[in-house]
Amino acid sequence: MKRFRSRQMVVTIQGTSIKKVVTLAVLGWMMMFTVVGVMTSLKPEYRITSSSVNSVTNHFPEETFIHLFSFENHYFLQSLPKERQNISYSSILLRMITSINPDDPRSLLGSELPGFALYDSKIVVAGEGTDYTNMPYESAPPLEVMLAEREASIENLEKADQDQDKQPVPPPTKTTGGRKVVYIYSTHTYESYLPALKGANDPDQAFHRTVNVTKVGQKLQEELEKRGIGAVESTVDVQQKLSEKGMDYAQSYDMSRQVVMQAMGQNRDLQYLIDIHRDAQRRKFTTATINGVSYARVAFIVGGENANYEKNLQLATQLHQLLQKKYPGLSRGVIEKKGRGTNGKFNQDLSNNALLIEFGGVDNTFDELFRSAAAVADVFSEHYWQAEKVQAPASDPPQKQ
Repeated sequence: MKRFRSRQMVVTIQGTSIKKVVTLAVLGWMMMFTVVGVMTSLKPEYRITSSSVNSVTNHFPEETFIHLFSFENHYFLQSLPKERQNISYSSILLRMITSINPDDPRSLLGSELPGFALYDSKIVVAGEGTDYTNMPYESAPPLEVMLAEREASIENLEKADQDQDKQPVPPPTKTTGGRKVVYIYSTHTYESYLPALKGANDPDQAFHRTVNVTKVGQKLQEELEKRGIGAVESTVDVQQKLSEKGMDYAQSYDMSRQVVMQAMGQNRDLQYLIDIHRDAQRRKFTTATINGVSYARVAFIVGGENANYEKNLQLATQLHQLLQKKYPGLSRGVIEKKGRGTNGKFNQDLSNNALLIEFGGVDNTFDELFRSAAAVADVFSEHYWQAEKVQAPASDPPQKQ
């Protein structure tokens, strides 16, 4: 007969250990509820939101994210040039906390000097004479200027229109067949030009309810049509709509966005969106002489905070290069704008083919502006028909007998 002796295990837990665990758990729960309570009780402008997180990460250099991916797959790191494979975490921390980039003094000056943030943009492709001292910029008009009924020189506008109509354009060999594929509009509808305004000589006065950048848009539409490209120019007064809805000037893009989306919904043929603006720089920066004739220079602005950035940048760069070949000096280049003090999207997230073009500055005449509109239509049509040729489906191969 066998006997089995049972073995018992005695576990001793000290009372102080249990107290520590319970205390830490209670403190952890209290801290969590405290943090949640603080976050939910803050005013909306102080709460952490997706936009605030996006604002912080915008200060990270592009290679930061590639380095993060490389922790899992080292092949990602090979996509960076050797000089950018080493990353300074202290620099990233400084940019995240202070928004100051040690490699770019403008990031410090922009926050300290009034108005300097206007130049906190990036020159992607520089046109002739374009640098950070003469960047294109726009200034919001004083309220009294927006409300003023200023007299315009209609005679000069009509003469400029007639002079441009005298320029012969060969009949187009191809057309869009009645389809309207280009939509032209102006977010800042009242931006105007001093030579067209009687008694105005202050750049802050370069605004008018009817004689403004919309006339340039109309001329661009006409010139595109002459070249077989169906285009429509918006007749919506964005600034008037802002006034009717009690919105301020800073919300102009919110309003023009509604206008553009409505147009896109009504016409599925629209392929290109062009927003016409006027630069606030003076004549010496916004005028070019080509073959003895003066033109209003143009600048292409690309929003750096839109999902279609790469495609829109490519389009703007191609048009700039075409202008350089056919009208040297006309383009001031391609400028990227994002960050504080600017919209960052400019409705360009609505299409892969969205452009914002600055036509001239406050001192340019409509003669010069209309010549530039014709030049832009000229190179745009060249780009359009080439793109259509590339995108056209290949013909079916011949059938074997």
